[in-house]
Amino acid sequence: MVYVTRGLVETLLRLASEAEPDDVTISLAVTPAEELPDADLPDETPVFTDFYLPSAGASVNAVFGVDLGTPAGQTQGRFVSHPDGYMGVSKTDDLHEVVFVGIPPWDLDAFGAFDRAGQAQEITVLDIEPPEKYPQYRPDYSR
Repeated sequence: MVYVTRGLVETLLRLASEAEPDDVTISLAVTPAEELPDADLPDETPVFTDFYLPSAGASVNAVFGVDLGTPAGQTQGRFVSHPDGYMGVSKTDDLHEVVFVGIPPWDLDAFGAFDRAGQAQEITVLDIEPPEKYPQYRPDYSR
């Protein structure tokens, strides 16, 4: 079973729709369920919650071949779009532990998950919000 937040799915499908007829490849990261109090899952369960924009660090990547947009070793999944409508993992896809695939018409029924071998995985879409990753600035007025 693969768990993913509805907000992430909707964002990925929107990005794929906007890129059509080109395809997109986006790195995805998980948050442990223990950090998602509304998830109602065992604490160690990974939930896909975050993505890294594919264009971040693109100029450095183009010149030096170094991807600065994605922290090394911090993504457990990948989203790929297939504007041609193929619901599966293709030979040209960048593989990851979990590969999410989106196809036209870019809705939840056109979204799937696969393992590295291309085997379909069951998805549960959760209606929860991930925690804020960056602490809010709170001035200390006690001085």
